[in-house]
Formats: sequence, C-alpha cells, structure tokens
Amino acid sequence: MEEILFEHEQVHSRSEIAALLRDVADKLDAGDAVTVSAGDQSISLDVPANPTFEVKVERETNGSEELSVEFELEWNVGADGSLSIE
Repeated sequence: MEEILFEHEQVHSRSEIAALLRDVADKLDAGDAVTVSAGDQSISLDVPANPTFEVKVERETNGSEELSVEFELEWNVGADGSLSIE
C-alpha cells in the first residue's frame, strides 16, 4: 500500500529546477535533513547514508507524446535512518 505524504507539481524554468536539485544535493552531501514545502504542506526527511537511487525515463503516447525523467531515493524506515515528519 502506498500513502502519498507530499505532492507538488508546478512549471519551473530549467535554471529554477537546477537550483532546487542543487539544494537537495547540498543537503544530501552535508548529511542534513531534506525539507520540501509548498504552501501549508511541508515534510522533512532524514535520508540515510546509503539509500537506493533510481533514475527512470518514460515515454507516454496517449494521443500526444510526452517524455519524463524521474529521480527517486528509496530506503526502509528504521534500517539505516528514520523518516521524520514535522
């Protein structure tokens, strides 16, 4: 069963997206919690030292063609760190 704890989708420029990804990378590199927020939603995650990293590229063809790339970090809660929601 999957429970969505946070979801946000918005159009950004490539440079804005790069800045957001750099912020996440800096937090991961420093070992700091990664906090994402939008409006009144916010979640803070303590990412363990060795999460699984997945990159997925998809093509959708439902009338029109759409490409997407997804970057995902995944880990078991309690295995090598813990999930924190504040």
